Amino acid sequence: MNIDYTVTALMFPAIPLIMAVYSNRFHTLSALIRKLHDEYVFEKHIPPEWEKQLKNLSRRINYLKFSIGAAGLGFLFNMMTVLGLYLGKIFVARLIFASCCVSMIISIVLFLFEIFSVYKCVKITFVRHEI
Repeated sequence: MNIDYTVTALMFPAIPLIMAVYSNRFHTLSALIRKLHDEYVFEKHIPPEWEKQLKNLSRRINYLKFSIGAAGLGFLFNMMTVLGLYLGKIFVARLIFASCCVSMIISIVLFLFEIFSVYKCVKITFVRHEI
């Protein structure tokens, strides 16, 4: 495969958009955790179902943090690919672009883990209400 500037240019709109999606979810989750924390501080006790919810929310936040970090690395590797192409180091640019693709794959897999942890949380909540 020949690598040139157009190959790396394909990643430029995708990476910031996916990072915006991740950061919006991160912001929403952190607002929910703050709301639950404020309710806990005022009531001075924590309901048993909140403990599992808070652990699940904490795990989801961690998945999102690592997703954002992997996407950031992907963006850095994409920029380094452009630099390698500019300097005429085609083989190095190919390796760095492969690292960019691997970073984005890791980022998306971690995001899928976060999404499936939402399903697990919803399933637990529904089962609890049925009992």
